[in-house]
Amino acid sequence: MGLRPDFLCCRGSSPLDPSTVSKLSLFTSVPRGAIVSLFDVSNIYRVPLMMMEQNLHTMLLQRLRMGPFATKGVDYTTVEDPTPLEESEVISDWIKLADSVDEPESECVIAVVGKYVDQGDAYLSVVKALTHAAIATKQRLRLQWIEASSLNPEEDEVRDTETKKESWDLLKNSDGVVVPGGFGIRGLEGKISAIEYCRKNNVPFLGICLGMQAAVIEYCRNVLGIEKAHSAEFIDELVHDVEDAVIFMPEGDRERMGGTMRLGARETILKEDSRARKLYGKEKVMERHRHRYEVNPALVSKLEEAGLRFVGRNTDSSGERMEVCELNDSNHPYFLAAQFHPEFTSRPELPNPLFLGLLQSCKEIISRKEDTPLVA
Repeated sequence: MGLRPDFLCCRGSSPLDPSTVSKLSLFTSVPRGAIVSLFDVSNIYRVPLMMMEQNLHTMLLQRLRMGPFATKGVDYTTVEDPTPLEESEVISDWIKLADSVDEPESECVIAVVGKYVDQGDAYLSVVKALTHAAIATKQRLRLQWIEASSLNPEEDEVRDTETKKESWDLLKNSDGVVVPGGFGIRGLEGKISAIEYCRKNNVPFLGICLGMQAAVIEYCRNVLGIEKAHSAEFIDELVHDVEDAVIFMPEGDRERMGGTMRLGARETILKEDSRARKLYGKEKVMERHRHRYEVNPALVSKLEEAGLRFVGRNTDSSGERMEVCELNDSNHPYFLAAQFHPEFTSRPELPNPLFLGLLQSCKEIISRKEDTPLVA
């Protein structure tokens, strides 16, 4: 009695020896052809190819009685591949993807400025989205994790001057910067300082959710001259429609926190002459949201007059919302932020356009630096 497996997938550093396969087959009653060796490969994207080379995809079709195996009579020892996947466009594209991981043309250093950098998987979706974009642009991705509080000279939580210096050195030596989302005021001033550095020094920048809100606050303070500009999420005593750069959603409920977030896929309309529109290649996009606060529409006209364009907007029953903001190409190589979470729609073979744009901009800048001759 007990479980009788249909397949054995054996993990190891090297392929299984024929003698080992025979022994496994003898003691498990699993046909030799149904024993799959999962050995170390150069990158994770080669794992499906390795499985396909051992005919696992056809065996699964046969065991599940799908396609040409809809009738009974399973015999794994005589399986033949009726689906020449290696000749398909899907597999051809996947092979190119795996090859590009092994053969990068350059290296790109991206700084992630967040408050949860010590919690491994907190920004996993952001890391994957950056990885997908790096693969598409044939770059080797190297991440620098920077705790946001360490970039704020007035932050009480970070008293070690050397730590602050190390964090700023990491930021300044990065090719691009991502400021992801988060909750709570801790680290906000550090994020704002990082964004100010990127804006003034033409460093490619992508802000996500709170990262976009921080970018708007930074612009209000340092360009519009509203010194006390802040978010109503963290500061109550703000001058209405002057200092409250970020406000509570009009349909939200401050008393009841459960179920009051703006969640899920929402439509965003992109302006025709915007960088975001060029990256997405279409006027309307669906992206996923998770927030309670948003940019104050009352300040939008002043911000746009000063150069910060709100090129992505969403219109629903509560009125117009700011979804994407950016600086013109003539003013900055890549300064873009979104209220939604673009990392959630990124895929290995189809990276999200905003992350792709960031990595493309970084690569162009790196290439120009390499082509610039040194002056003696």
